[in-house]
Amino acid sequence: MIRTVESASHVSAPVLAAYRYCETVTGQQARNFAYGIRLLPTPKRRAMSALYAFSRRVDDIGDGDLADDVKVARLKETRALLARIREGRVEEDDTDPVAVALTHAAEAFPIPLGGLDELIDGVEMDTRGETYETWDDLKVYCRCVAGAIGRLSLGVFGTEPGAGGAERAAEYADTLGLALQLTNILRDVREDAQGGRTYLPADDLAKFGCSAGFERPTPPEGSDFAGLVHYEVRRARALFAEGYQLLPMLDRRSGACVAAMAGIYRRLLDRIARDPEAVLRGRVSLPGHEKAYVAVRGLSGLDTRQVTRHGAGRSVGRRV
Repeated sequence: MIRTVESASHVSAPVLAAYRYCETVTGQQARNFAYGIRLLPTPKRRAMSALYAFSRRVDDIGDGDLADDVKVARLKETRALLARIREGRVEEDDTDPVAVALTHAAEAFPIPLGGLDELIDGVEMDTRGETYETWDDLKVYCRCVAGAIGRLSLGVFGTEPGAGGAERAAEYADTLGLALQLTNILRDVREDAQGGRTYLPADDLAKFGCSAGFERPTPPEGSDFAGLVHYEVRRARALFAEGYQLLPMLDRRSGACVAAMAGIYRRLLDRIARDPEAVLRGRVSLPGHEKAYVAVRGLSGLDTRQVTRHGAGRSVGRRV
């Protein structure tokens, strides 16, 4: 069994190599995520990279070109690996670096690994081609694939001793995950449609005349596509405003990490709101200099101070 080691200088060579692998995966494949976690102290940054690398493996199974029955089998194998990690049955010399790193991280931090089971549940929904009639239905999926990641991350971040309202920290982390996932859904609406997936609630699509789908670079004929996007943007902004109440409960660097990751997606949401049809023409993204600005802003603690002053975080929701 891998022993818990708090000091970065005492991490064994095999575990250190495993973490380096996870950090490489994170840096190459999760640029928005990487902007946030680079603000963390080394042990937390490594643990977050391990969480990302495992989560990415699950997502890649769901998003890949394998037949659905093969995906189901791979997800079952991944769930079995997660059980080994949870039980501490992964040795330092195991050939799977992600399993080695995540086992060490789970022993160093109180990470609720059941959240990764929820992630697998969500990806299994994708393999079944599930669609969602209402926002309440979609929230179940979002909580599996994103809210759970927020709660897992909170296990690494922890909360500050004596932080007011800390009993709701997991709820706020979950809500931020929903905000990020809804932003992703809006950004990827055409890409998902071309892959045969529809995530936006069917009753919202019908309300705005968009039930025909989004496989073309223009809105469905006769639809109010901009109205649909602005409706979902308002929902996402409300989620961000609520979730930002997590910030004052975190230490400075963990708060900076969360503010940076959430801030990047919040600015992405603003771009989508300014030009809704852009999501049908291509992938909307932020330039590197803007992501860097959001990271610096997070490290300054400005967002945390605004939440502390305003309570509900409304000014942060408008300005980030």
